[in-house]
Amino acid sequence: MTDTLAVDTAAPAWRLRRLGVVGCGQMGAGVAEIAARAGLDVRVAVSSASSRERGLRRITGSLDRAVAKAKIGAGDRDAALDRISFTTTLDDLADREAVVEAVPEHESTKLQVFALLDKIVADPEAILASNTSSLPIVRLARAAQNPGRVVGLHFFNPVPVLPLVEVVGSVLTDERTVNRAEQLATEVLGKTAIRSPDRAGFLVNALLFPYLLAAVRMVEAGIATPDDVDRGMVAGCSHPMGPLRLLDLIGLDTTVSIADALYAEFKEPLYAPPPLLLRMVDGGLLGRKTGRGFYEYA
Repeated sequence: MTDTLAVDTAAPAWRLRRLGVVGCGQMGAGVAEIAARAGLDVRVAVSSASSRERGLRRITGSLDRAVAKAKIGAGDRDAALDRISFTTTLDDLADREAVVEAVPEHESTKLQVFALLDKIVADPEAILASNTSSLPIVRLARAAQNPGRVVGLHFFNPVPVLPLVEVVGSVLTDERTVNRAEQLATEVLGKTAIRSPDRAGFLVNALLFPYLLAAVRMVEAGIATPDDVDRGMVAGCSHPMGPLRLLDLIGLDTTVSIADALYAEFKEPLYAPPPLLLRMVDGGLLGRKTGRGFYEYA
């Protein structure tokens, strides 16, 4: 009998080293920060030099707060910042093994981004993920020639603090893409992942937004003040934050975009944005990011 040498033909384990992020607002900055803290080479695509400066301030400020709270050391902060680079052209994301899109919640803008990323990102197995909080992934995937690598990775604000990520595969997404996206969220970034169906609002926002919009209607009808509503839910239901302060944190413009997407899909009145919310957005009262929403901020 002749001994034979066993050959391991199994494919090498997938390992992510280079991540791209498109956009550096609240969500994009948060994703870039946690990825850099996890040891990844992070390249952030922004629209202008001023966007770069604002994004870098967001990331640096968040890391400084983590140092102040003794969650990380000063050396860890500096190392994370060293792993983040910026670019004003999507072409510089060509070598990325995964890209997370985090531009504003406008479908036309996101479609344009995915059409370009599909042509630019060289590896056909690279993940193209959207952080959309409401738009069906299949609509974004159709902008790509290879829709099988498009998936949803819905992080929650603030990204460095909240542990949840919704992983959303569409009817066009390859199962391997969904598995790798979940691996990125859990094993690389240290998040808790749940799989959500590809429907407007996914799981969390489909449950959360009727409650938030009901709080706006209560204020609009003069039933209670924003402060009474919020104190009632914090003190009476042990919520960490009242619904109206949460809306200010989310951004009232983002809230309207999510509510519009939910109402368009389900046609349920509880998803329709109340007139008060629409008028506040018309007036530029968007919450914390503009200094005034249901509350005023320094």
